[in-house]
Amino acid sequence: MPSFWKDLSKPLFALAPMEDVTDTVFRELILSVSDPESLHILFTEFTSTDGLCHERGRVKVMERLLVSNQEKELLKAMNVKLVAQIWGSDPGKFRESATFVTSLDLFDGIDVNMGCPVSKVVKKKCCSALINYPELAKEIVYATREGTDLPVSVKTRIGFNRVITEEWISHLLETEPEAIIVHGRTQKMQSEGLASWEEIGKAVQLRDTKGSQSLILGNGDVCSMEEARTKVRDYGVDGVMIGRGIFKNPWLFSSDTQSPDQKTKIDLMLRHLFLFDQTWKGEKSFNLMKRFFKIYLNGFPGAAEWRDKLMHAKDYPDVLLIIQELQNQSNIAT
Repeated sequence: MPSFWKDLSKPLFALAPMEDVTDTVFRELILSVSDPESLHILFTEFTSTDGLCHERGRVKVMERLLVSNQEKELLKAMNVKLVAQIWGSDPGKFRESATFVTSLDLFDGIDVNMGCPVSKVVKKKCCSALINYPELAKEIVYATREGTDLPVSVKTRIGFNRVITEEWISHLLETEPEAIIVHGRTQKMQSEGLASWEEIGKAVQLRDTKGSQSLILGNGDVCSMEEARTKVRDYGVDGVMIGRGIFKNPWLFSSDTQSPDQKTKIDLMLRHLFLFDQTWKGEKSFNLMKRFFKIYLNGFPGAAEWRDKLMHAKDYPDVLLIIQELQNQSNIAT
């Protein structure tokens, strides 16, 4: 199967996979306010290979691989690619999971998570812990490729307890993944400190020296398309993945550089809440939505009061009542 990684024009811009964030609802919302020239690739939340390889476990994790009909239509219309990210430590389960994910006929690629720094997964010898086990990591990439005809990529970091960019990326380049997405922090750093784009640049130079065809994308501390394009220019990466920057501006992948007004922000928040309510119908806790309020309710007088009141909302109808009350007080047109 042809690889979209090679076919799409460069540079590539992607939204990072984020736990309890990049479900089908959020991806659809971001697609609806983005331009295809600025957004090329989306990722699912990371999905356990242990879960996918057991009947009861599969039922629990399948919501992470849900793609709504509305999202499918937007992906097709905008030619944006969707990649399923999987994690674990058993190569055989990666192979089996890759075969299952491919059979869903929903995804354009599979990504192997070798970057998540959370201790509960690291303790299981998974994700960023694989940096300490390069032979196992390589076996996992090979096994994943054996299970699918979709292009396989890897998202990782520049080290575990210390920076070992060139040593670690050399191991990954041996497996010739279609792309390596490099987050410029070690596992030990978690999300603290500044991401080192100099180290990401070293990964690019190493790739070029080895004559590898793998693409290198950088990730870390990018909050605008202007910053993303600057990183491409300065460090030679084939593209940039943006994660937490989307929390500062959901319109990040739009060509409209004007800051949205209060009504526009509130309207998008209400759409997000509606989609969440209609898609999950109580299967996911409404409290998950509360982390998004700060995205929309900022930059206008009384925003903190709005956030405080909405944090006490119990469900979608409750939010609508509170919003109506606040809009009446503020004379904001609906």
